Amino acid sequence: MPKMKTHRGAAKRITLTGRGKAKRHRAGKSHLLVHKSADRRRRLRGSQVLSDADQHRVKRLLPYQ
Repeated sequence: MPKMKTHRGAAKRITLTGRGKAKRHRAGKSHLLVHKSADRRRRLRGSQVLSDADQHRVKRLLPYQ
């Protein structure tokens, strides 16, 4: 059985925490920021832990843990 390959697109967007939960950053903070309100830009800051349903899917894409 060959090794499983990591899905590189998912690996660039998702990191795993120390306990193995998947964490992602919100999209939409790279350009066209002038017309977005300060509240909206502030909400786009930071990261979120994925839902349980998505955690299961991501674990298949990132087999290194």
